[in-house]
Amino acid sequence: MKTNNLPTSWGSRLFDGVNLLFLFILLATMLIPLLNTFALAFSSNFASMQPGIILYPKQFSVEGFTTVWNRMQLYTPFLNNVIVTLVGTVCHVLLCSMAGYVLIQRGLPGKKFMVSAILLTMTIPGEAIMIPVYVVNKELGLLNSLTALIMSGLVSGFSILLMRNFFLSVPVEMSESATMDGAGAFRIFITMYIPLAAAGLATVTLFEFVSRWNQFTPALLFISDHAKYTLQIALKSLIVDTDSTSSNFIVTTNVRMAGIVIALLPLVIIYPYVQKYFVKGILVGANKE
Repeated sequence: MKTNNLPTSWGSRLFDGVNLLFLFILLATMLIPLLNTFALAFSSNFASMQPGIILYPKQFSVEGFTTVWNRMQLYTPFLNNVIVTLVGTVCHVLLCSMAGYVLIQRGLPGKKFMVSAILLTMTIPGEAIMIPVYVVNKELGLLNSLTALIMSGLVSGFSILLMRNFFLSVPVEMSESATMDGAGAFRIFITMYIPLAAAGLATVTLFEFVSRWNQFTPALLFISDHAKYTLQIALKSLIVDTDSTSSNFIVTTNVRMAGIVIALLPLVIIYPYVQKYFVKGILVGANKE
């Protein structure tokens, strides 16, 4: 059977060209602001105050970083952010993994109802329960504490169901064989299911890490003490609140951009190491029943 080697029609070429142009414009809308941020952050005070968009530093300087880190004491909210993100992410991944493991157990009473109830929680917007959550934290005495931020979003329906889908990919015969050899449920979970679901753990960890690192609304809702501010609230004060500094000190553009770069760096550093697990996790988790 002969293969048709006719040249590509002009319609297909036009379609490909339009797609490339659209992707190029989309890339530019994301890349140009990022390059401008880095360029301004590494420019001098005077150069950063000049109008216009720049894609490379003018009068290269790191005084913006030294000012925002030392004089404006960004290290305190940065440390608070690290504590909330690390502790909250570890607890979230552990609890959601355990919940997903429970949901794959054979003979679990009400398993379908529990899965349906978890799915239902994913349809409720966070804004709808903002006031009840605030009242609960107030009654528990957690306001103005990092514990309130760690407890916020401690579990999520998405993470539980994603881990459940990964655990379903593990052959049940393996756990049955381990049970016959005398292994308990927790040992099977730690030594068998967790290693085999590494891609799922990486996916949930990345989602939760990014979410907690960029957490803004809970911190704005629960924290009013400046010493307990997280990084995003500090950046909001740095960029938006002009009365947050003394009248004889002008917050220049490179100082603001330096704060943004400091907030971006952990995500930029971590993502390349978990990207392959993240992509695999999304594909596998989406294809499981």
